[in-house]
Amino acid sequence: MIHYLAKAGILAVRRVKESDIEKLARATGGKIVTNIKDLTAKDLGFAAQVEERKIAGEEMIFIEGCKDPKAVSLLVRGGTEHVVDEAERAVHDAVSVVSVAIEDGKIVAGGGAPEIEAAKGLREYAGTVSGREALAINAFADAIEVIPRTLAENAGLDPIDILVQLRAAHEKKDGKDIGIDVISGEVTNTLKLGIVEPLRIKTQAIKSASEVTEMILRIDDVIAAGKLEREERGPGPPPGMGMGGMPPM
Repeated sequence: MIHYLAKAGILAVRRVKESDIEKLARATGGKIVTNIKDLTAKDLGFAAQVEERKIAGEEMIFIEGCKDPKAVSLLVRGGTEHVVDEAERAVHDAVSVVSVAIEDGKIVAGGGAPEIEAAKGLREYAGTVSGREALAINAFADAIEVIPRTLAENAGLDPIDILVQLRAAHEKKDGKDIGIDVISGEVTNTLKLGIVEPLRIKTQAIKSASEVTEMILRIDDVIAAGKLEREERGPGPPPGMGMGGMPPM
């Protein structure tokens, strides 16, 4: 069949996955038809160019120049399998972040600006309470500031100087969007520079970190309680054990 189609100047492909067919239909604007007898001109899609190319020893069909594609393919290549996997992961993360921002329609300034502003608010709230609660709130604020601190370290900047500059900037009335520009190494308004992050990413990160911390604290309480119980019991045999470590008859 493919031979006769080729003689007629028709490019045909066999054994295409259903998922690829659906993406192809979305890209070209065509409709999926299961019977060739039902095919009409209205079912056809459009592409400026369809050709077969050989990439890294594998033959691939390239469909380009679609008018209003609703689906596209990204060809990720690398020198080794590990490089390809890392590139694929980076692309997947980037696409996911963009999709989340579009779905929610909410973004925040990047470069550690939200973390510094949140830490500032926490420290202000800690001043309204007393005792251990204030210590816990301040510790939470310090933990949140790990994000801008790490950004500064990874950019080769002095984290202490950067944190001091950020805190001073956020004390000003219009300083809530001040973050780190790792390219220039300066503290600036990252929102105006287009350095942004989806709001959902930030809230999910804080929520996940808080849940992990609570779980660790619960485990510490269980271990501490077990240790205290053993100390109160003394060096004798465990309950239910007789002389010589043998269970009572």
